[in-house]
Parts: sequence; C-alpha cells; structure tokens
Amino acid sequence: MLKLKVLACDVLRREISYLCSCSPCFVDAVFLPQGLHENPDKLRAMLTEEIEKAHQVLNNHRENEYYDYILFAYGLCDNSISGLKSEKIPLVVPRAHDCITLLLGSKEKYSELFSETGGTYWYSRGWIERSIQPGKERYEKTYKSYVDKYGEDNADYLMEMEQGWFKAYKRAFFIDWECLGNSEYYRAYTKECAEYLSWDYREARGSPSLLKKMLEGNFDEEEVLVVPPGKTIAPSFGEGIVRYE
Repeated sequence: MLKLKVLACDVLRREISYLCSCSPCFVDAVFLPQGLHENPDKLRAMLTEEIEKAHQVLNNHRENEYYDYILFAYGLCDNSISGLKSEKIPLVVPRAHDCITLLLGSKEKYSELFSETGGTYWYSRGWIERSIQPGKERYEKTYKSYVDKYGEDNADYLMEMEQGWFKAYKRAFFIDWECLGNSEYYRAYTKECAEYLSWDYREARGSPSLLKKMLEGNFDEEEVLVVPPGKTIAPSFGEGIVRYE
C-alpha cells in the first residue's frame, strides 16, 4: 500500500477529505490556511516545514517506514511552490496554475473555460465556507469594520476603493462537485452574490478526476509532475506549467 502525505489549501478540505476516504492508499492530509497564496514567501516557508516533517519516520513502531510520496494539492499559486524540494521523498505536483484547475479536473478544462469567460470570479464550496466572497455579506461586514475604525465618511471612501477591483469582473462562476451533495445551498449563495454585484451567473460541473488519480497513486505525466528527491520545483512558462531543475 502506497503511503502518501498530502499538503493542501483549506479551501479544498471537503474535496480532499472525501477523496482520501475513498483512496486505496494510506493518506495523511495537512490543510494550510486559506489565503496564503497572497503571501508566497509565507506559504513557501510553511510547505517547507511540512516537507521536513514528512522526512521523519512515519510510524515509530516500524523501522524505516516513510511516506512514498508528498502530494501537493496546490497549483503554482503565484509561484508559492517554486523553489521547493525534498531531499528524501519524491514530490507530486499537479500541472496547474491554481486550485481552479484542481476543482475543474484538468488544465485543459481550465484553459477552455478561461478563454471563454474572461472577467470571471470563481466560487466553490471551500471558497464560500473558508472566506467571505464578493457579494452583499462581504460588503456589509467590510463597511461595518471601516465605520467602526474610521468613521462613516471615511468608510464610504474606503468602500469605493475596496469595490473598485470588482469592476474587472462580469461573471460569478460556481464549480459544483455533485458527489459532495448540498449543491443547492452553494448554488443559491453564488446566485445571490451575482445578483447583488450585477454579474452574470454561470455554473460548471467540476470533476474530481485529477485529485482522485493523485490520491490513488496514479501519476499521469500529462497531469502531474513527479519531482525526484534533490530536484527543485520551477515554473515552465509553457503548457506543462511546472518542471524541475
């Protein structure tokens, strides 16, 4: 039985947990806080720490038992994983720019939808649960926090600045994994956000295929990069997205 350690963003907690329960492999999953991609150096440091932990003996009751692979449930994420390496255990990295590829199931599906739907803000179960997404709830909570800190007049100005980046978006796109159930709640939430922001609502059927294969120890070189011990993850600036050096 393969022994896998998975390093994942908390926005994938439901998806990863579900797939771990179905995997024929021994799987330990570690979830890091959502939003770390906004601070690549911090995320890189935390991933490095988890890689070092994985180098320790897996089970103290059995000598020489280690993880066979360390899996990243991360894309490049603003180059947060660039520069990472493991001295003892191979790393498995999806060929993905971010978690949207993992939710859609392939880089090809991501590329197809991305080219068709510029100006899209993506919603998923994890993003809705683990952070406040653009919409009425976010506006009201942010506005209240500004009023409490800076007063009403300043809050109005700050909200105008805060909302400015929303103008680049035209669509709220919900990615649904039907296998997880309760889709209607997340669908309705996304629709409410879209209506509040005057965005179009769109929906895509997500696919567990990429993550499922990874968590079953099925590493297709077209979908993932296996990084040998001692080699370093780097961006490829091409269709493969990641490489090692």
